[in-house]
Amino acid sequence: MIMNEKKLYRIYREEGLSVCRRRGRKRARGSRTPMPVPLQPNQRWSLDFLSDTFGACRKYRILAVNDDCCRKNLALIADTSISGARVARELDALVRVYGKPACIVSDNGTEFTSKAILKWANENGVEWHYIDPGKPQQNGYIESIQHAMRVIGDWIAFYNHRRPHQALAMRTPAEAFRLAA
Repeated sequence: MIMNEKKLYRIYREEGLSVCRRRGRKRARGSRTPMPVPLQPNQRWSLDFLSDTFGACRKYRILAVNDDCCRKNLALIADTSISGARVARELDALVRVYGKPACIVSDNGTEFTSKAILKWANENGVEWHYIDPGKPQQNGYIESIQHAMRVIGDWIAFYNHRRPHQALAMRTPAEAFRLAA
């Protein structure tokens, strides 16, 4: 039996049935207008998350906060879980130290589109600007610090575990530490 949508709807109605339609994810109402180039500190901050793992399986996240004018890293907050409410608390602490930003730029992650963040931005009079989905280059200032963190991490691993040091009898620092302990 072939049934079109209208017939199916009529049968459902006659039988007193209803199917709840799933609603799409509610999008935050932040601005998506073009951003001016920041010329003074606190004109624009950028926020983003970086994820990594401890050892075999312990995953953690790092919240990075930068001032886009002077490229200053204001905070790196690491934890296994960071909620929108925690992001709001950390922003309160940063505002006490550095002052209030005029605008904050972030991606559309769940922490940044949560009710806690929307409430914080509204109460503090901060314009929250969301980048377009799938375009991390629009938040390039914060993406560049994440790249630098990865490069530094790779260099530290190389320096400690693969590069032999002449002063350590051509051992790596990790080998020398293990032998000394």
